[in-house]
Amino acid sequence: MKKEPGEGIAIFGSGSVVSQLAEEGLIDEYQVMIHPVAIGNGTPFLKDVHKKIELELTKTKTFKSGVVLLWYQPKNK
Repeated sequence: MKKEPGEGIAIFGSGSVVSQLAEEGLIDEYQVMIHPVAIGNGTPFLKDVHKKIELELTKTKTFKSGVVLLWYQPKNK
């Protein structure tokens, strides 16, 4: 699917699917939203990936609510 022409595919909030695709190097861009709420703990980002994936910050956006959206690309892309 990745090699076919057309729009990209977006995955929202599915840690297991994202981890599997990341493990295979199939993700071109990560978008991470940071919400300014202290909850004490949470689910780690890409917790089931067993290899090092170096990311490069490519863009940021801050919303009035205090939420920050971060765009990352793998450094080897």
